[in-house]
Amino acid sequence: MTSLPSAAGSPDPSGPPLVARTVPLADAGPLLRLLPEVGDPRALSSWVRRGEGLVGWGRTLEFTTTGPDRFARAQEWWRDVVASAVVRDEVGLPGTGPVTFGSIAYAADSPAGATLVVPEVVVGARDGKWWVTTTGTGADLPAPGAVVPQQPSPHSPVGVAYADGALSPAEWAGAVSEAVHRITAGELDKVVLARDLRVEASEPIDARWLLERLAERYDTTWVFAVDGLVGATPEMLVRLERGLVTSRVLAGTIRRTGDDEHDLALAASLARSSKDLEEHEYAVRSVADALRPHCSSMNVPESPFVLHLANVMHLATDVAGVLADDATSLALAASLHPSAAVCGTPSAVADAVISALEHMDRGRYAGPVGWMDASGDGEWAIALRSGAFEPGSASAMRIFAGCGIVAGSVPEAEVAESDAKLVPMRDALSGG
Repeated sequence: MTSLPSAAGSPDPSGPPLVARTVPLADAGPLLRLLPEVGDPRALSSWVRRGEGLVGWGRTLEFTTTGPDRFARAQEWWRDVVASAVVRDEVGLPGTGPVTFGSIAYAADSPAGATLVVPEVVVGARDGKWWVTTTGTGADLPAPGAVVPQQPSPHSPVGVAYADGALSPAEWAGAVSEAVHRITAGELDKVVLARDLRVEASEPIDARWLLERLAERYDTTWVFAVDGLVGATPEMLVRLERGLVTSRVLAGTIRRTGDDEHDLALAASLARSSKDLEEHEYAVRSVADALRPHCSSMNVPESPFVLHLANVMHLATDVAGVLADDATSLALAASLHPSAAVCGTPSAVADAVISALEHMDRGRYAGPVGWMDASGDGEWAIALRSGAFEPGSASAMRIFAGCGIVAGSVPEAEVAESDAKLVPMRDALSGG
């Protein structure tokens, strides 16, 4: 593995270039079942939805940086990598050739920073086509057939225990109450407050188990793993593919009951809720305003639809545009972050309220997570319904959930909503 130091803005020009080879592959079965058993969950990468996407393992190159310019420095590093790369791509689809997986910290001052990883092996599936990409730095690449072996089944978590994170539920309800007070006083329109839980297992947690459980139970989400950050997010921050820009906005949530008839009634009430519609309008407006400078035309639906997930329902709007400049998918993600869906409105005031009331570092929770290919096309979602392995440990994690707070928010109801949003990770960790 070649690891590039975080102080470098680009790879060493005197070093060997990245070499990448993509070849067609016969249907290899479920993508997540191809991930090998590893001791370090940070060695696995995933971006899978409904059986399609990308999985990777190992690290040929990696780059980490911190600070307010973390997006720009990460993009510069990747552009330098692909500018000197030797590429043989026999498939020619989005996601073939050299690919980097990335995750970006929510806050500019977070030590989690931004990390891009180029796996040694990436296997992709899309529209019935399969491929494998192997990468190296000047050395001979292994034969494709040798890098997609059958893997042992993942291990269920053992001895999982939970503890309060930065705030207890009661303390977090107090933070929500204070946020509502500041909103009604006119300081801001909306703020998104997050809470965390600490997870400790008696044995190392197999990240493959988490990914497979999440994919089984939440098949409409993007199931991701990047450098130890694992989750299933329903919210596509931005996709760029051959000039088309799309973004899915989710804001406004209600918990499902499991009774289909009752859930239909709840969905109708969500679609009429002035509190949730107001929260959603703020989020859509922030996304459209951020993308408009990069697009020659845009389509912003007037009304949201209700997105049904396994445990909750959201108000959702799909925004689309035609790219008018040379922005990469990562640059578009930077222009959108932080959106009102994870921060609030106005964003500067909401960020200050978050810092004052959450009492924790979000790390890479609620930041962009996704992938990008050599052309700059890619997909970046918001890292929601997720957990991050603690540094240096495979048996300890923090899991996160957040809620949009507006003038009509009720603290006890927001605690219940955050509990619902913690369900995906808690279920995946249950071992059942």
